[in-house]
Amino acid sequence: MDHHLKLPISSNELLKQLDEWKIIYKHFTHEPLISVNESKLIQEKLFGNNKENGHIKNLFLRDKKKNNILFVAHQDTIIDLKLLAQNINVGRLSFGSHERLMENLGVLPGAVSPFAMINGVKNNVSIYLDSKLKSYKNIFAHPLENNQTLEITFDQLENFFRKLSVEPKWINLDP
Repeated sequence: MDHHLKLPISSNELLKQLDEWKIIYKHFTHEPLISVNESKLIQEKLFGNNKENGHIKNLFLRDKKKNNILFVAHQDTIIDLKLLAQNINVGRLSFGSHERLMENLGVLPGAVSPFAMINGVKNNVSIYLDSKLKSYKNIFAHPLENNQTLEITFDQLENFFRKLSVEPKWINLDP
């Protein structure tokens, strides 16, 4: 993986923008984490074991019409792409390629997060979130690079979306 690849917006630039928008977050740095399983190994040590902590997984998907979709759910959620496609009323869903991920969300695999919508909004990426996430006080998401994590409340995350003019769609995964 080429870590010298220049991201369209760096973590530092994102953090500066969040500060300008007065969006409140807690910032953590750590070893680069590629997967949910890797993240789980350090979550408790790094963030504490608080039941109100919502650790997420982020899927970059596209439908038959080549629309790009970012889907965010709790890390333990089992996601059936067929059901999800029915739920959001699109044709078949498949995973977007690494190239498309960089092109549309401006991140490398392992760093996908709601913050990538700062790039996604310019490329018509839609974001869907699992309604169950609302039961957590904070969520933890990478700020475009996977060697850092931000802890943020949903109010603050929604401020971020508002600043971008992004309309996240909340969906219930359970039929």
